[in-house]
Amino acid sequence: MNKPVMPVSSLSLKLPAGGGLIESYRLAASRTFPARLEGTLNRVAFSAAHVVADPLADVDPWLASAIDWDRTIAFREHIWDLGLGVAEAMDTAQRGMGLDWPTSLELIQRSVRAAKARGGALVFSGAGTDHLAVEDAKSIDDVIRAYEEQIAAVEKAGGRIILMASRALAKLGRNADDYARVYNRVLSQVREPVIIHWLGDMFDPALANYWGTESLDTAMDIAVGIINANAAKVDGVKVSLLDKQREIDMRRRLDPDVKMYTGDDFNYAELIAGDDRGFSHALLGIFDAIAPAASYALSRLSAGDEAGFHDVLGPTVPLSRHIFKAPTRFYKTGIVFMAYLNGHQDHFTMVGGQESTRSTLHLAELFRLADQAGLLSNPEMATRRMKAVLALRGIEA
Repeated sequence: MNKPVMPVSSLSLKLPAGGGLIESYRLAASRTFPARLEGTLNRVAFSAAHVVADPLADVDPWLASAIDWDRTIAFREHIWDLGLGVAEAMDTAQRGMGLDWPTSLELIQRSVRAAKARGGALVFSGAGTDHLAVEDAKSIDDVIRAYEEQIAAVEKAGGRIILMASRALAKLGRNADDYARVYNRVLSQVREPVIIHWLGDMFDPALANYWGTESLDTAMDIAVGIINANAAKVDGVKVSLLDKQREIDMRRRLDPDVKMYTGDDFNYAELIAGDDRGFSHALLGIFDAIAPAASYALSRLSAGDEAGFHDVLGPTVPLSRHIFKAPTRFYKTGIVFMAYLNGHQDHFTMVGGQESTRSTLHLAELFRLADQAGLLSNPEMATRRMKAVLALRGIEA
């Protein structure tokens, strides 16, 4: 297997450096990763994939979503080529934050068809309650019906389910019994085992006090109890709390047949590597931005080269922590900016107009960290595009 090549770069540009200063930045030596999976994987790894907006559509981005379907599906083909699965219609795709349920369902249908055309590429799709406005949710039965409607639609499309956290349930659920009632009822009806997603309020403030309590310790007890009681219907659990010890503790308490999928975009490398008592699989938003490096690193881990795994994946962690810094819900801007820098789309335009949610300084530091991790697949193009964005923001680079 070929090791990544590290040529010397002579590229440079001017970047803002804080305090109103502009500095000259010379790009570091880059790394080239395979465009397709080499070898095998011994972890199940999903990328929560973003959507590519259509910048020429005549819509008001804050009010309506317009998707470039060809580029969106092409990005999923890129993920599948690398041996990763696609977690479809998740918050990375701005689900519930600009992407409505009808458009999400069309995305799921198109993605599932594309996966089947490849002979069954791995794709699981988000089913939640986001078509039910929180203010219209009056009872636990309303939440159950909303889940049932989306699950039926995804299963009709031939898809597997990621059971997303519900804003309506966060509003109405008062205790463990309310959550058990919803999850027991919904899980009893699914055709195939699902992935349950516990999304923390740092990703979505409307999910505060999920599982009916302010205490994360109590919430963990409730979640583990419900999941283990329904283990035959649960493929795994994705935890997005950005707290590695809580994930490890939960992983050790799960039924042996239930996988832990890390959603920790701060500590994923060590959680995936694991310890003598187990490891986490992956379902990560950052794998959208670092897919080639993630694929190569995982293949090294599967080959028994843990040092090689950390050599590749370790340098990506500072970038991920920067992209997912508070307010964490704005991480999608960094994900799409990486896709723009790396040529997966020809513009830096997002659903909901969210290209505006991060500062010029944030984007400049993202560029530095991506470069230092060897994640700019075409440094010349990335540099040109960075200069173009800076020029629009008043910086002649």
